[in-house]
Amino acid sequence: MFDLSIPYRVVINEGVELAKLYGGTDGHKYINGVLDKLAADVRESEVKNGRS
Repeated sequence: MFDLSIPYRVVINEGVELAKLYGGTDGHKYINGVLDKLAADVRESEVKNGRS
């Protein structure tokens, strides 16, 4: 959110990997959904370009 030089997909992937390592059985799915929604709000133009 604060460092726009890091692509949002990299941030989501890191969050998912941490959730797989430290979270519950399917916690990574929840983290993926939450970060995807957050990225759509915080980095709207980058997400739109990536999904087109």
